Amino acid sequence: MGQEHIHNINIIDNAEVVAICDTNEDSTNQARSLINDTAKIYNNLEDLINNNIADAYIIATPNFTHIDILEKILKTNKHLLVEKPLCTTTEDCKKFDLLSKNYSKIIWTGMQYRYMPPVKQLIDEVHNNVIGKIKMLSIREHRFPFLNKVDDWNRFAINTGGTLVEKCCHFFDLMRLVIQSEPVKVYASGNQAVNHLMEKYDGKTPDIMDNAFVIVDFENGVRGLLDLCMFAENSDYQEEIVAVGDIGKIETFVPSHASGKDSSEVRIGLRKDNFVKRDLVKVDKKILAAGHHHGSTYFEHLAFINAIHNNTAPEVSLRDGLMSVAIGEAAELSIKENRIVDFNEF
Repeated sequence: MGQEHIHNINIIDNAEVVAICDTNEDSTNQARSLINDTAKIYNNLEDLINNNIADAYIIATPNFTHIDILEKILKTNKHLLVEKPLCTTTEDCKKFDLLSKNYSKIIWTGMQYRYMPPVKQLIDEVHNNVIGKIKMLSIREHRFPFLNKVDDWNRFAINTGGTLVEKCCHFFDLMRLVIQSEPVKVYASGNQAVNHLMEKYDGKTPDIMDNAFVIVDFENGVRGLLDLCMFAENSDYQEEIVAVGDIGKIETFVPSHASGKDSSEVRIGLRKDNFVKRDLVKVDKKILAAGHHHGSTYFEHLAFINAIHNNTAPEVSLRDGLMSVAIGEAAELSIKENRIVDFNEF
């Protein structure tokens, strides 16, 4: 993910990578090939911090390392973009929230799915009441299994927070954003059915879920549904989102990166007079080539830079990051204990 950030920064005017810090030699060498010769290379975080050469820091390290890095990097008093999940547990998120209470610069949680162009249009249409008062929201992600990462850190829930934290915090963030309310109950069903079952690491079999259904009840009476499958890579669309209101529905379909498609459709269907509107949403091929998230990382960076230049609040706050982890952790607990989880527990 760090390399995707570099690719996107490279195509943004008036932005550059001035340094990278990584403890893994292979990752460092891959990143080195993407940056200019004047950029500094570090393998020690303290050295990076002490040299004070950046205006902003992007934390794109393994999930379980976030809390330690964040505690140290606060001393820089520079703008921060923290890749999702903010931390692996709600407890660590709350700890960081407390530590950063008086922080004077931007802390932005990396929830780039908000910035996928078709998803952004759906969000705006819902907030403009095009479908009336929203009543239901469903999000489906059918995709490829977890990729191989450095030292296979993403094969175990202790390192990731669990699939419903690591992967699905994006979707719980979208639920809160679209529905504009807070969760009250979470109930889920899921397991590890197909992926990584034959793998062994130090004699241990991976324990990360590869499929789940999650229902989230919100304070305003709206329900959200997540349908996740991570052994469905041969899909035209990786994400499908449907919001239903009292006067109609809106839906969009985000192509998988492997499909090669540069456009998607946003469809609005109103109950009255069978009104239907379809918009084709295209993404520039240069932006698509910079990452695997349908251009969203590029648009996320533009919004981050805009907030820095204009001294405005982050569009994706530390609280947004905390809440997305808490919902994911509640869903993991619901599956583990086979029960409905009251969000007051978090």
